[in-house]
Amino acid sequence: MLLKTIAYLDCPTGIAGDMCLAALIDAGVPLEYLQSQLANLGLHDEFTLSVTPVLRQGLRALQAHVTPTVPAASAHSHSHEHGHGEHHRDPTASATRNLPAIEQLITQANLPDRAQRWSLAVFQTLARAEAAVHGIAIDQVHFHEVGAIDAIVDIVGACLGFDYLNIDTLVCSPLPTGRGRVRAAHGWLPVPAPAVLKLLEQHRVPLYSNGLDGELVTPTGAAIATTLAHHFGDPPAMTLHRTGLGAGGKTLPVANALRLWIGVAEAGPASSPTAPSPTRPLATQPQPPTPEQRGQPPDIEVAYDRDTVILLETQVDDLVPQAIGYLYDRLFAVGALDVFTQPVSMKKSRPGLLLTVICRPDHEPRCTDILFAETSTLGIRRQPQQRWVLPRSLQTLETPYGPISLKLAYHPQTQSVLNAQPEYEDCAAAARDRGIPWQVVYHAALSTWYCQPSRSPELSSD
Repeated sequence: MLLKTIAYLDCPTGIAGDMCLAALIDAGVPLEYLQSQLANLGLHDEFTLSVTPVLRQGLRALQAHVTPTVPAASAHSHSHEHGHGEHHRDPTASATRNLPAIEQLITQANLPDRAQRWSLAVFQTLARAEAAVHGIAIDQVHFHEVGAIDAIVDIVGACLGFDYLNIDTLVCSPLPTGRGRVRAAHGWLPVPAPAVLKLLEQHRVPLYSNGLDGELVTPTGAAIATTLAHHFGDPPAMTLHRTGLGAGGKTLPVANALRLWIGVAEAGPASSPTAPSPTRPLATQPQPPTPEQRGQPPDIEVAYDRDTVILLETQVDDLVPQAIGYLYDRLFAVGALDVFTQPVSMKKSRPGLLLTVICRPDHEPRCTDILFAETSTLGIRRQPQQRWVLPRSLQTLETPYGPISLKLAYHPQTQSVLNAQPEYEDCAAAARDRGIPWQVVYHAALSTWYCQPSRSPELSSD
């Protein structure tokens, strides 16, 4: 029986990045592990990370402290700063960073693969919300409080923690709205703050009022939850193994703590979430609603892995062919999984092209920017879709025409090879070098593989 690890964020008084980080530490993520991994960001001389036990209305919890060590006078100056205040943050205490700067920090930090991907996705989600609120392009967003060192540590630390605990599926409770106003870099803002409200709107998060004053959901907390959560709702069915409590800094009439529940459940359609969000990089095997939840007869359980992709499409009728070729190159360069066009008949009977891009959720912002920049379209449709995927690996073959890479796809249970394809570029390079037909190299590579006595290379999920 296959089991998956489930984490549930119970947020009776909201969620902030530091609360999530503290709850993960309380649930078993070693503080020393986080400190050593975060040091790879190259910012270890700018902050210290610590936790202290506290009481919240008689409940024991951990409170995380990210203490900046760079004085405010050394903060960089930018002509356009966008962001709003995390609770208990000083808007003047940290340097401004934009999205590319933060992405560079994360990608060069040699973090575990999942933690890196999730961290990038959380900041990209937050940047999209900030861009929408301020009416600017995503790369023009300059974070102030949210780009400060404590928020970087909260987000990257939380992603490291979920990876360390080997979480397969994250579910989050509905979120309380709070009420009143919060102090930010641009003055006083209503609660929920604009970027938080935009995140909740974009991801269709269920909300309610618990009657508490103040900012309960912060930008980093909202970004972590909306990016990584499978869905928002009641706790999923699971066997509970451990819990962690992360304390907030405010004094409230009720215990101000985020509760993290961690358990296991049998993998498969029976434990699927009921309302998955559009982007779910945390889940290694995202699950669609079960047939019973859709009011349909149950299907046979499928063994194949699932993942989520984003389908972007738009139609144009005024692009020259060279522009389409250049568009393909740019989209594939930023990580598009597939790009294709179809002839269509548009309004006034004008012939045109339907442009379709398939990408992973964390590549959607860049692909969208390129579509707007390189075409004349005024709007792009988007749709999150799930796909069945096979595990695959690359094997290098020594052929009569030199080394050729071969992509192999396997059945996830029997490990039998279902597909073997020589890499096009390797075959093309060998054919050009030797002045022979491409098909000769292609078939030679396949023949070489079929003649091997053993054909069971190590699997990869890339």
